[in-house]
Amino acid sequence: MPWQHPAFGALLTLLPTQPEPPVLELDLPDPEQDDISTMEFLARLEQAWAVCDKFDLQTEIWRGRILKAVRDREKRGGEGRGAGFLQWLREREISKTRAYGLIQLAESAQEMLGEGVLEESSVNQFSKRAFMETAQAAPEVQLMISEAANEGQEITRKQVRRLTDEFTAATSPLLPEEIRQRTQENLLPPKVVAPLVRELAKLPEPQQDDLRKVLRDEPELERIKDVTHTARWITKATESGEAVRAFQQGEFDLEKAMQEAQRLDALGLLADAVGQAQALESAVLKLHTSWRRLGGLQERLWVESGSSTPYLRDVLSALQSLSGATLRVSLGELAGGKRVRLQLVEESPDQLEPPPIP
Repeated sequence: MPWQHPAFGALLTLLPTQPEPPVLELDLPDPEQDDISTMEFLARLEQAWAVCDKFDLQTEIWRGRILKAVRDREKRGGEGRGAGFLQWLREREISKTRAYGLIQLAESAQEMLGEGVLEESSVNQFSKRAFMETAQAAPEVQLMISEAANEGQEITRKQVRRLTDEFTAATSPLLPEEIRQRTQENLLPPKVVAPLVRELAKLPEPQQDDLRKVLRDEPELERIKDVTHTARWITKATESGEAVRAFQQGEFDLEKAMQEAQRLDALGLLADAVGQAQALESAVLKLHTSWRRLGGLQERLWVESGSSTPYLRDVLSALQSLSGATLRVSLGELAGGKRVRLQLVEESPDQLEPPPIP
């Protein structure tokens, strides 16, 4: 037998032995154990979960480094169009979005470790989400968190968010001085002020100035909440308004309309209405696509079928209520068995007229 030959045994001794893969072992509490309190049971599970989180973080960072190496190697010696990198992803069933997310995580780790602020071993102090939150935080926040991690402190996502909110609320130039000062004096909670900064950052400068004036006149907690809601509604109405095709039919000033709605204390209603209009148009576009596709499929099946396929013909006949120019759709038992009838009429742009306003 070949495996009994002396040369075969010598060959086996020359082959490198594969190192044993690391084994993650956790001591989980027994759910059937009665002599352990619920608090202790949950605490031990939380501790085990944190270990998994750290193990997963280091794995994700190294996967990101591997993917970055594959991508960069192809840029250097490949055709430069990314075909080899995408093929590498397909063979391992990794989506492009996930791959670039891992690469971004690896680059963030390299940046934090490369500057010498965070020590390599201190990565073990982070949970996965805490590390990602830290990588996206301001440099000053990264420095404070890294120093705490280097000192052996456990870093959680909640701690990172709290520190980020405190730094943002106390230093952001988007806030009036009155708000920043009251935050630094602990008269205003950072977790309420920080969302205001994020919403103000989405607005153009003139609208920021208007809202800052309101805050200077009344730098109180309730007013901060009101202004945060107002800024969020303005952003929602503006972004949705840019996508609503019905607004392209006429000439109007959405910004002035929002100002009028704000005077009536109805800005939230307007933002919801514009958002619903965008959602309705999107639903109609999807409906039209499905309607055209169903009609084509039904027509092809009808041509292929005949008197020898009566059951297939019955199914196609039932689908006529959805594939014709008039659609009849049941709303189900929750709506009392009511049905909705829709008529789809395709018109050229010059024939389309806006519906009359009652």
